[in-house]
Amino acid sequence: MIVKLADLDEKLSHLEGRLSDPSLIADQNSYQKVAQEHSHLSKLQSYYDALEKVRNDITENRDLLQEGDDDPELLDLAREEIEELLASEKKLEQDIKLLLLPRDPNDERNTFLEIRAGTGGDEAALFVADLFRMYSRYAESQAWKVEVMSSSPLGIGGFKEIIALISGTSVYSKLKYESGVHRVQRVPETETQGRIHTSAVTVAILPEADEVELNINMSELKFDVYRAQGPGGQSVNTTDSAVRITHLPTGLVVTCQDEKSQHKNKAKALTVLRARLLDKMEQEHHDRISKDRKSQVGSGDRSERIRTYNFPQGRMTDHRINLTLYKLEMIMAGKLDEVIVPLITHDQEEKLKQIQ
Repeated sequence: MIVKLADLDEKLSHLEGRLSDPSLIADQNSYQKVAQEHSHLSKLQSYYDALEKVRNDITENRDLLQEGDDDPELLDLAREEIEELLASEKKLEQDIKLLLLPRDPNDERNTFLEIRAGTGGDEAALFVADLFRMYSRYAESQAWKVEVMSSSPLGIGGFKEIIALISGTSVYSKLKYESGVHRVQRVPETETQGRIHTSAVTVAILPEADEVELNINMSELKFDVYRAQGPGGQSVNTTDSAVRITHLPTGLVVTCQDEKSQHKNKAKALTVLRARLLDKMEQEHHDRISKDRKSQVGSGDRSERIRTYNFPQGRMTDHRINLTLYKLEMIMAGKLDEVIVPLITHDQEEKLKQIQ
């Protein structure tokens, strides 16, 4: 740890020089990346300075005890202060270790949220709408912006699928653990016998890809245009504004029909396609190099059942970390910190075990 911190001042000085470079300021994407790195290292330095001060204070108090001052009250105070300082030292060391962990390069990215109905018919489609409302309210509490990119509404008030771009600070770092199968257990409104039905919904979290880092060859794309359709398949537009894009090398298909403008639908569909291609590349990379992905809660395995929402019991259970909360109404209202923070903490603890 000390070796990694040794050249901290030099790194910060170098980054400060770059931040004042006019050519970097002109390139906002590069400027933001350097600014984020500078902020991260500045935080690291403040923790390290605090740790040095705590250690010096511990040494001074221990020297006082060894000298055997005649004032017993002063010695008792020194002993109490040493206990408090040792606790602070341990906490600061843990904070520094967490900051030194390899960072996910996607953590600061904007994020695509994709929710799709699985088994359960209409009830699954209704739960897609419920989950989207839950994530939208959480986004609002984080001062994030939610923009619907594509949706397939059903007449019952649910969605076959809905895709949204969530923009803001550290979106991916907080939502990346949401990928997987979300199971719901409740009595549908149409159920006359009061029987509990089990349905499933799939959530995918994809970091937004920059055009610079993922350049799509337009000759490898097939574009189809058609009239947008609403619930029941009826046309909701008199022009061919809906767009379907097929990426021929991978077979990935993206459709967008929410905008009345074909141009806007095409732009949105390309943005979604770029994110899916980046996600596909990263999934393949992780599969090649990692044999222990199942031990990481952020593995992004979308076939894994990660969570159950049991409405009769008012219970939510996250199966990856055995977390059960009897606060389902609060969670569905978008208050997700009690779910997300334990997932982040668990992931950090697992990573710390690997480097210790």
